[in-house]
Amino acid sequence: MRVRELHAAEAGHAVDTVFHGLSPRSRYLRFHAPVPRLTASMRRRLTDLDGRRKAAVVAECHRTPIGIGRLIATGDDTAEIALAVVDPWQRKGVGTELVNALARLAADLRYEELHGDVLGENQPMLRLVARVFPGARMTREEDDVIRVGYPLNHRLTHEELVADLRW
Repeated sequence: MRVRELHAAEAGHAVDTVFHGLSPRSRYLRFHAPVPRLTASMRRRLTDLDGRRKAAVVAECHRTPIGIGRLIATGDDTAEIALAVVDPWQRKGVGTELVNALARLAADLRYEELHGDVLGENQPMLRLVARVFPGARMTREEDDVIRVGYPLNHRLTHEELVADLRW
């Protein structure tokens, strides 16, 4: 498996492949709604990459896309991240690699904070976030959505380190 930046010219193939590799449950957890098919407008949004305000990374195995992580600017120094991993590759470290690659890309692009929304029932993703972003702020929003925020220059305090050990 390798993770690399995804470019606009190849994004369509990657988006289609990953979307079709998601079960209805995985699609629900990723899009926060039932999404039986990829509409033309959704596909346009997911493949619209400029390498700065809209960027993505792809995980591949034998040149076949198995996961995508997206970064979308929400301000001058903040960006939202989202990811999807095809079902057979979930819980095998692909999501961790995608999130780490997104964090490196965001730092290279000089973003200072990442954020994202995770459904409260998506415990594997919440555990991944806690593991990869120790000290991430998690606040419950409407509709059982957990808003996650993480400053890229974050330094763990003694209290956060002790709290993480208990988790």
